[in-house]
Parts: sequence; C-alpha cells; structure tokens
Amino acid sequence: MEKINLGIIGLGYVGQIHLRNSFKLEQARVLAVSDVSRRALLKAEKMGVKKLYSHYEDLLKNSEIDGVIIALPTHLHLECTKRAAEEKKHVFLEKPIARNVEEAKEIVSVASKNGTKLMMGYPLRFNTGFCKLREKIRQKTIGDVEVAYATFISSGPFFHRDEGYAPVPVPEWWFNKKLTGGGALVDLGSHLLDLLRWYFGEVSDIRASFGHRFNMDVEDSAICLAKFSTGTRAIINVGWFCQGYQLKVDLLGTVGCAGFEHAPSSAVRTVAQLLATGTARFYHPHQSELQYFVNCLIKDTLPTPNGQDGLRDIETISQAYKNEIQLK
Repeated sequence: MEKINLGIIGLGYVGQIHLRNSFKLEQARVLAVSDVSRRALLKAEKMGVKKLYSHYEDLLKNSEIDGVIIALPTHLHLECTKRAAEEKKHVFLEKPIARNVEEAKEIVSVASKNGTKLMMGYPLRFNTGFCKLREKIRQKTIGDVEVAYATFISSGPFFHRDEGYAPVPVPEWWFNKKLTGGGALVDLGSHLLDLLRWYFGEVSDIRASFGHRFNMDVEDSAICLAKFSTGTRAIINVGWFCQGYQLKVDLLGTVGCAGFEHAPSSAVRTVAQLLATGTARFYHPHQSELQYFVNCLIKDTLPTPNGQDGLRDIETISQAYKNEIQLK
C-alpha cells in the first residue's frame, strides 16, 4: 500500500493537533516537522518524528516529502505556500487562507501554476453533525431554509497555553492587525462562512457590527447579517469574549427546523475516548480532513475545500469589514 510522506510546518496549538492525528493515518507517515521552538521539536521527536527542522525552507527541500500541513500564523501563509508549491509539495493550509484578498489570489495562483494540490483546513465540513444538516438541506426535509443562525463563541487566543514546563503567553501576532488581517471574524467567522457557503452557495450581500470589549486593534466579536445566492439569510455570531464554548448552527425552514451543536465532551468521557481510540471525539473532524487530504494525494484527485474556497471566504470577510453597521 502506498504511503504519503508528510511534513508539518508549525507546531502551535493546531499544529500539535495535526501532528497527533497524522500518526493515526494508516496511509501516511510524518517524516518531518518544522518549528522555531526547540521544545516543540523535541516533543515531536519523542513522539517518533525523525527529521526536525528549525527553518521550514529546509524541510521543503526534502525530496522524500509529498505533502505538507502548514499551521503557521496567517502572515506567513503566502511565503510558505509559495515555497512549498515551488518545491512541488502538495499543501494542506490552515484557515484563513491569507490576511487579505490579494495574498489569497496569489496563493491560489502559485498553487495552480505549479500543479500543487491545495486544501484548506475547515474541519466543520468533516463533522458528521454538520454533514447531516447539509443532507437535510439537499433533500429538502425541512423545506427551503429561510433563516440560518450560526454561532461560534470561545476564548479565542485567550486560553491556557502550557508546553509541559511552564505557562506560555499568548503570541503577540494575534493582536496585530497587519499580521492577522482581522480578529474574531477572520479567526472564527471563516469557519462559519465556509460552512454556510457549502450549504447555500455564494454570499450575495453581507453587513457586520463589530465589538471591541478588550480595546484591541482587532475586533473581539462580530455579528453579521448575510444573504446567499439561494435566498437564505443568515445571522452569524462570533466572539472571543467567553471562557465557555459554543459552536452551533440552527436552520429554520418552510417545513421544519433542524440544528446541530458541536460541543466538547465531559472530562470523564474525553479520558475514556482517549483511552479507547487515542483521539477525543471533539477532534475527530480534524483527523477526518487529514485522512481525506491523504486519500486525494494517493488517488490523484483534487481536494475540497480548496484554495478557491479560501479565497471566497476572505473576499466575503473583506466585504463584511467594508460594510460595517454602526449601532448606537
């Protein structure tokens, strides 16, 4: 059976999730990782990774690597993807695709020019509950969806970070608009917008109201009102202001209603899931999307969500920033 050699670039929070999940893929092996943190590299080495790189350029020059998972801060997406494409590596790129539309277009262009498969990291499309909602829409079991409510509220970057030896401060790039392209709407809203586009087609209009509870350079909350090409309207609510967690979608149709909430299991259930399968149920969609990416490389098929999806999402977010509603 053919195996795909993977390299993981960036071992922060999401990169660590991808690293753990990659070891569970039967048709793939993690050949190398790259990170500026020596401690992160040593942790990967203890997990069994043989090749460790402090500079991702060196990882990309490894001719044995077929595809890379890029989990770097957003401002590094363009340059890293360009280098990967030029080295003929297929790319799984964490969302958002880029800081702005111009960078996103360049990423899509360079991947196409070099024949690189480019997949976006949107695990909600691989969540069983959200997939079932899409089937209800396609089969019209709830009729035409008039209104959709989508909510993603969490602590955002303000969660406890511990690399096993001491608490780690929140990286400063999170709060620099020039490096991120935005705040909660880019971070969390990209997930919901991509999911709703998957459900209802392209966004024809979008307006937004932004919150700045913490007086940062970027918004820590946003409420968007969007209309899709199918006529469905959606209220999209995202925020970094809560130490709790809520991720849910409710659909109000002409025949009935349906909804799904993706919530973490209790501590006891999480431990049981880890002991039984090695993965908490909460992170199964992340594993499923990587399995799909690997399958696409083996079968030589184009993955989706792809770079065009990432571009459409950042175009929509850019429009939302331009169409700000001032609430007094």
